[in-house]
Amino acid sequence: MAAPDILSLSSLLGDIQGSIPALMERYGIWVYLILFAIIFCETGLVFAPFLPGDSLLFLMGFLAAGGGLNLFILIVVLSAAAILGDSVNYRIGTYFGSRLLRSKKCIIDRRHVETTRQYYRKYGKNTIILARFVPGVRSIAPFVAGIVRMEYPVFLLYNIIGGFLWAIGFVLFGYVVASLPMFKERQEFFLWAILCISFGILFLMLYNIRKNLKECAASGDELPPLSDLEM
Repeated sequence: MAAPDILSLSSLLGDIQGSIPALMERYGIWVYLILFAIIFCETGLVFAPFLPGDSLLFLMGFLAAGGGLNLFILIVVLSAAAILGDSVNYRIGTYFGSRLLRSKKCIIDRRHVETTRQYYRKYGKNTIILARFVPGVRSIAPFVAGIVRMEYPVFLLYNIIGGFLWAIGFVLFGYVVASLPMFKERQEFFLWAILCISFGILFLMLYNIRKNLKECAASGDELPPLSDLEM
């Protein structure tokens, strides 16, 4: 016999058009605030790249197609969260970046920092936009921009462009996919698949972070300085 919580989730996924409006009626603005908080933390906290950014945006677009969630409000809220999150991340890099990178506690995934360094060398300021679509690098790019003191007005411009492109792209992608006839007929199956993939990515990233922390603590290696990056 299936557990009650599994039955509830199955009921929710099986009747999206009826369940989501009911949730919105019960919780209202709190649904959007929770989504805002998740995306803000994923982009704003340099040590939280494991949160489900891409898959959450896609899933919310998918659910919006079933009714209840306002597509326009969803895009505005998630874009604002992404832009504000990157701005906070930039400030963390500006004021605490060097100390965090030198920390022996290995708070930050150094492989992501090195990958981001290569992105900056290849794409320059466009990295702020491109990094939105690369998990791991997305949480590090604004942090590195803060460390090397990219001019904030320039950073903000690329940040706004990237934030809107990321949110609009993934939310609309989920919305369009859910609107296709073949997906409408099998919504429960695809929603379960999306959830399983999201949790799979989450556990994989947590495993990689844990593995990296162990390797970092064992090696004691320090990253080379970031002052050679062109901004």
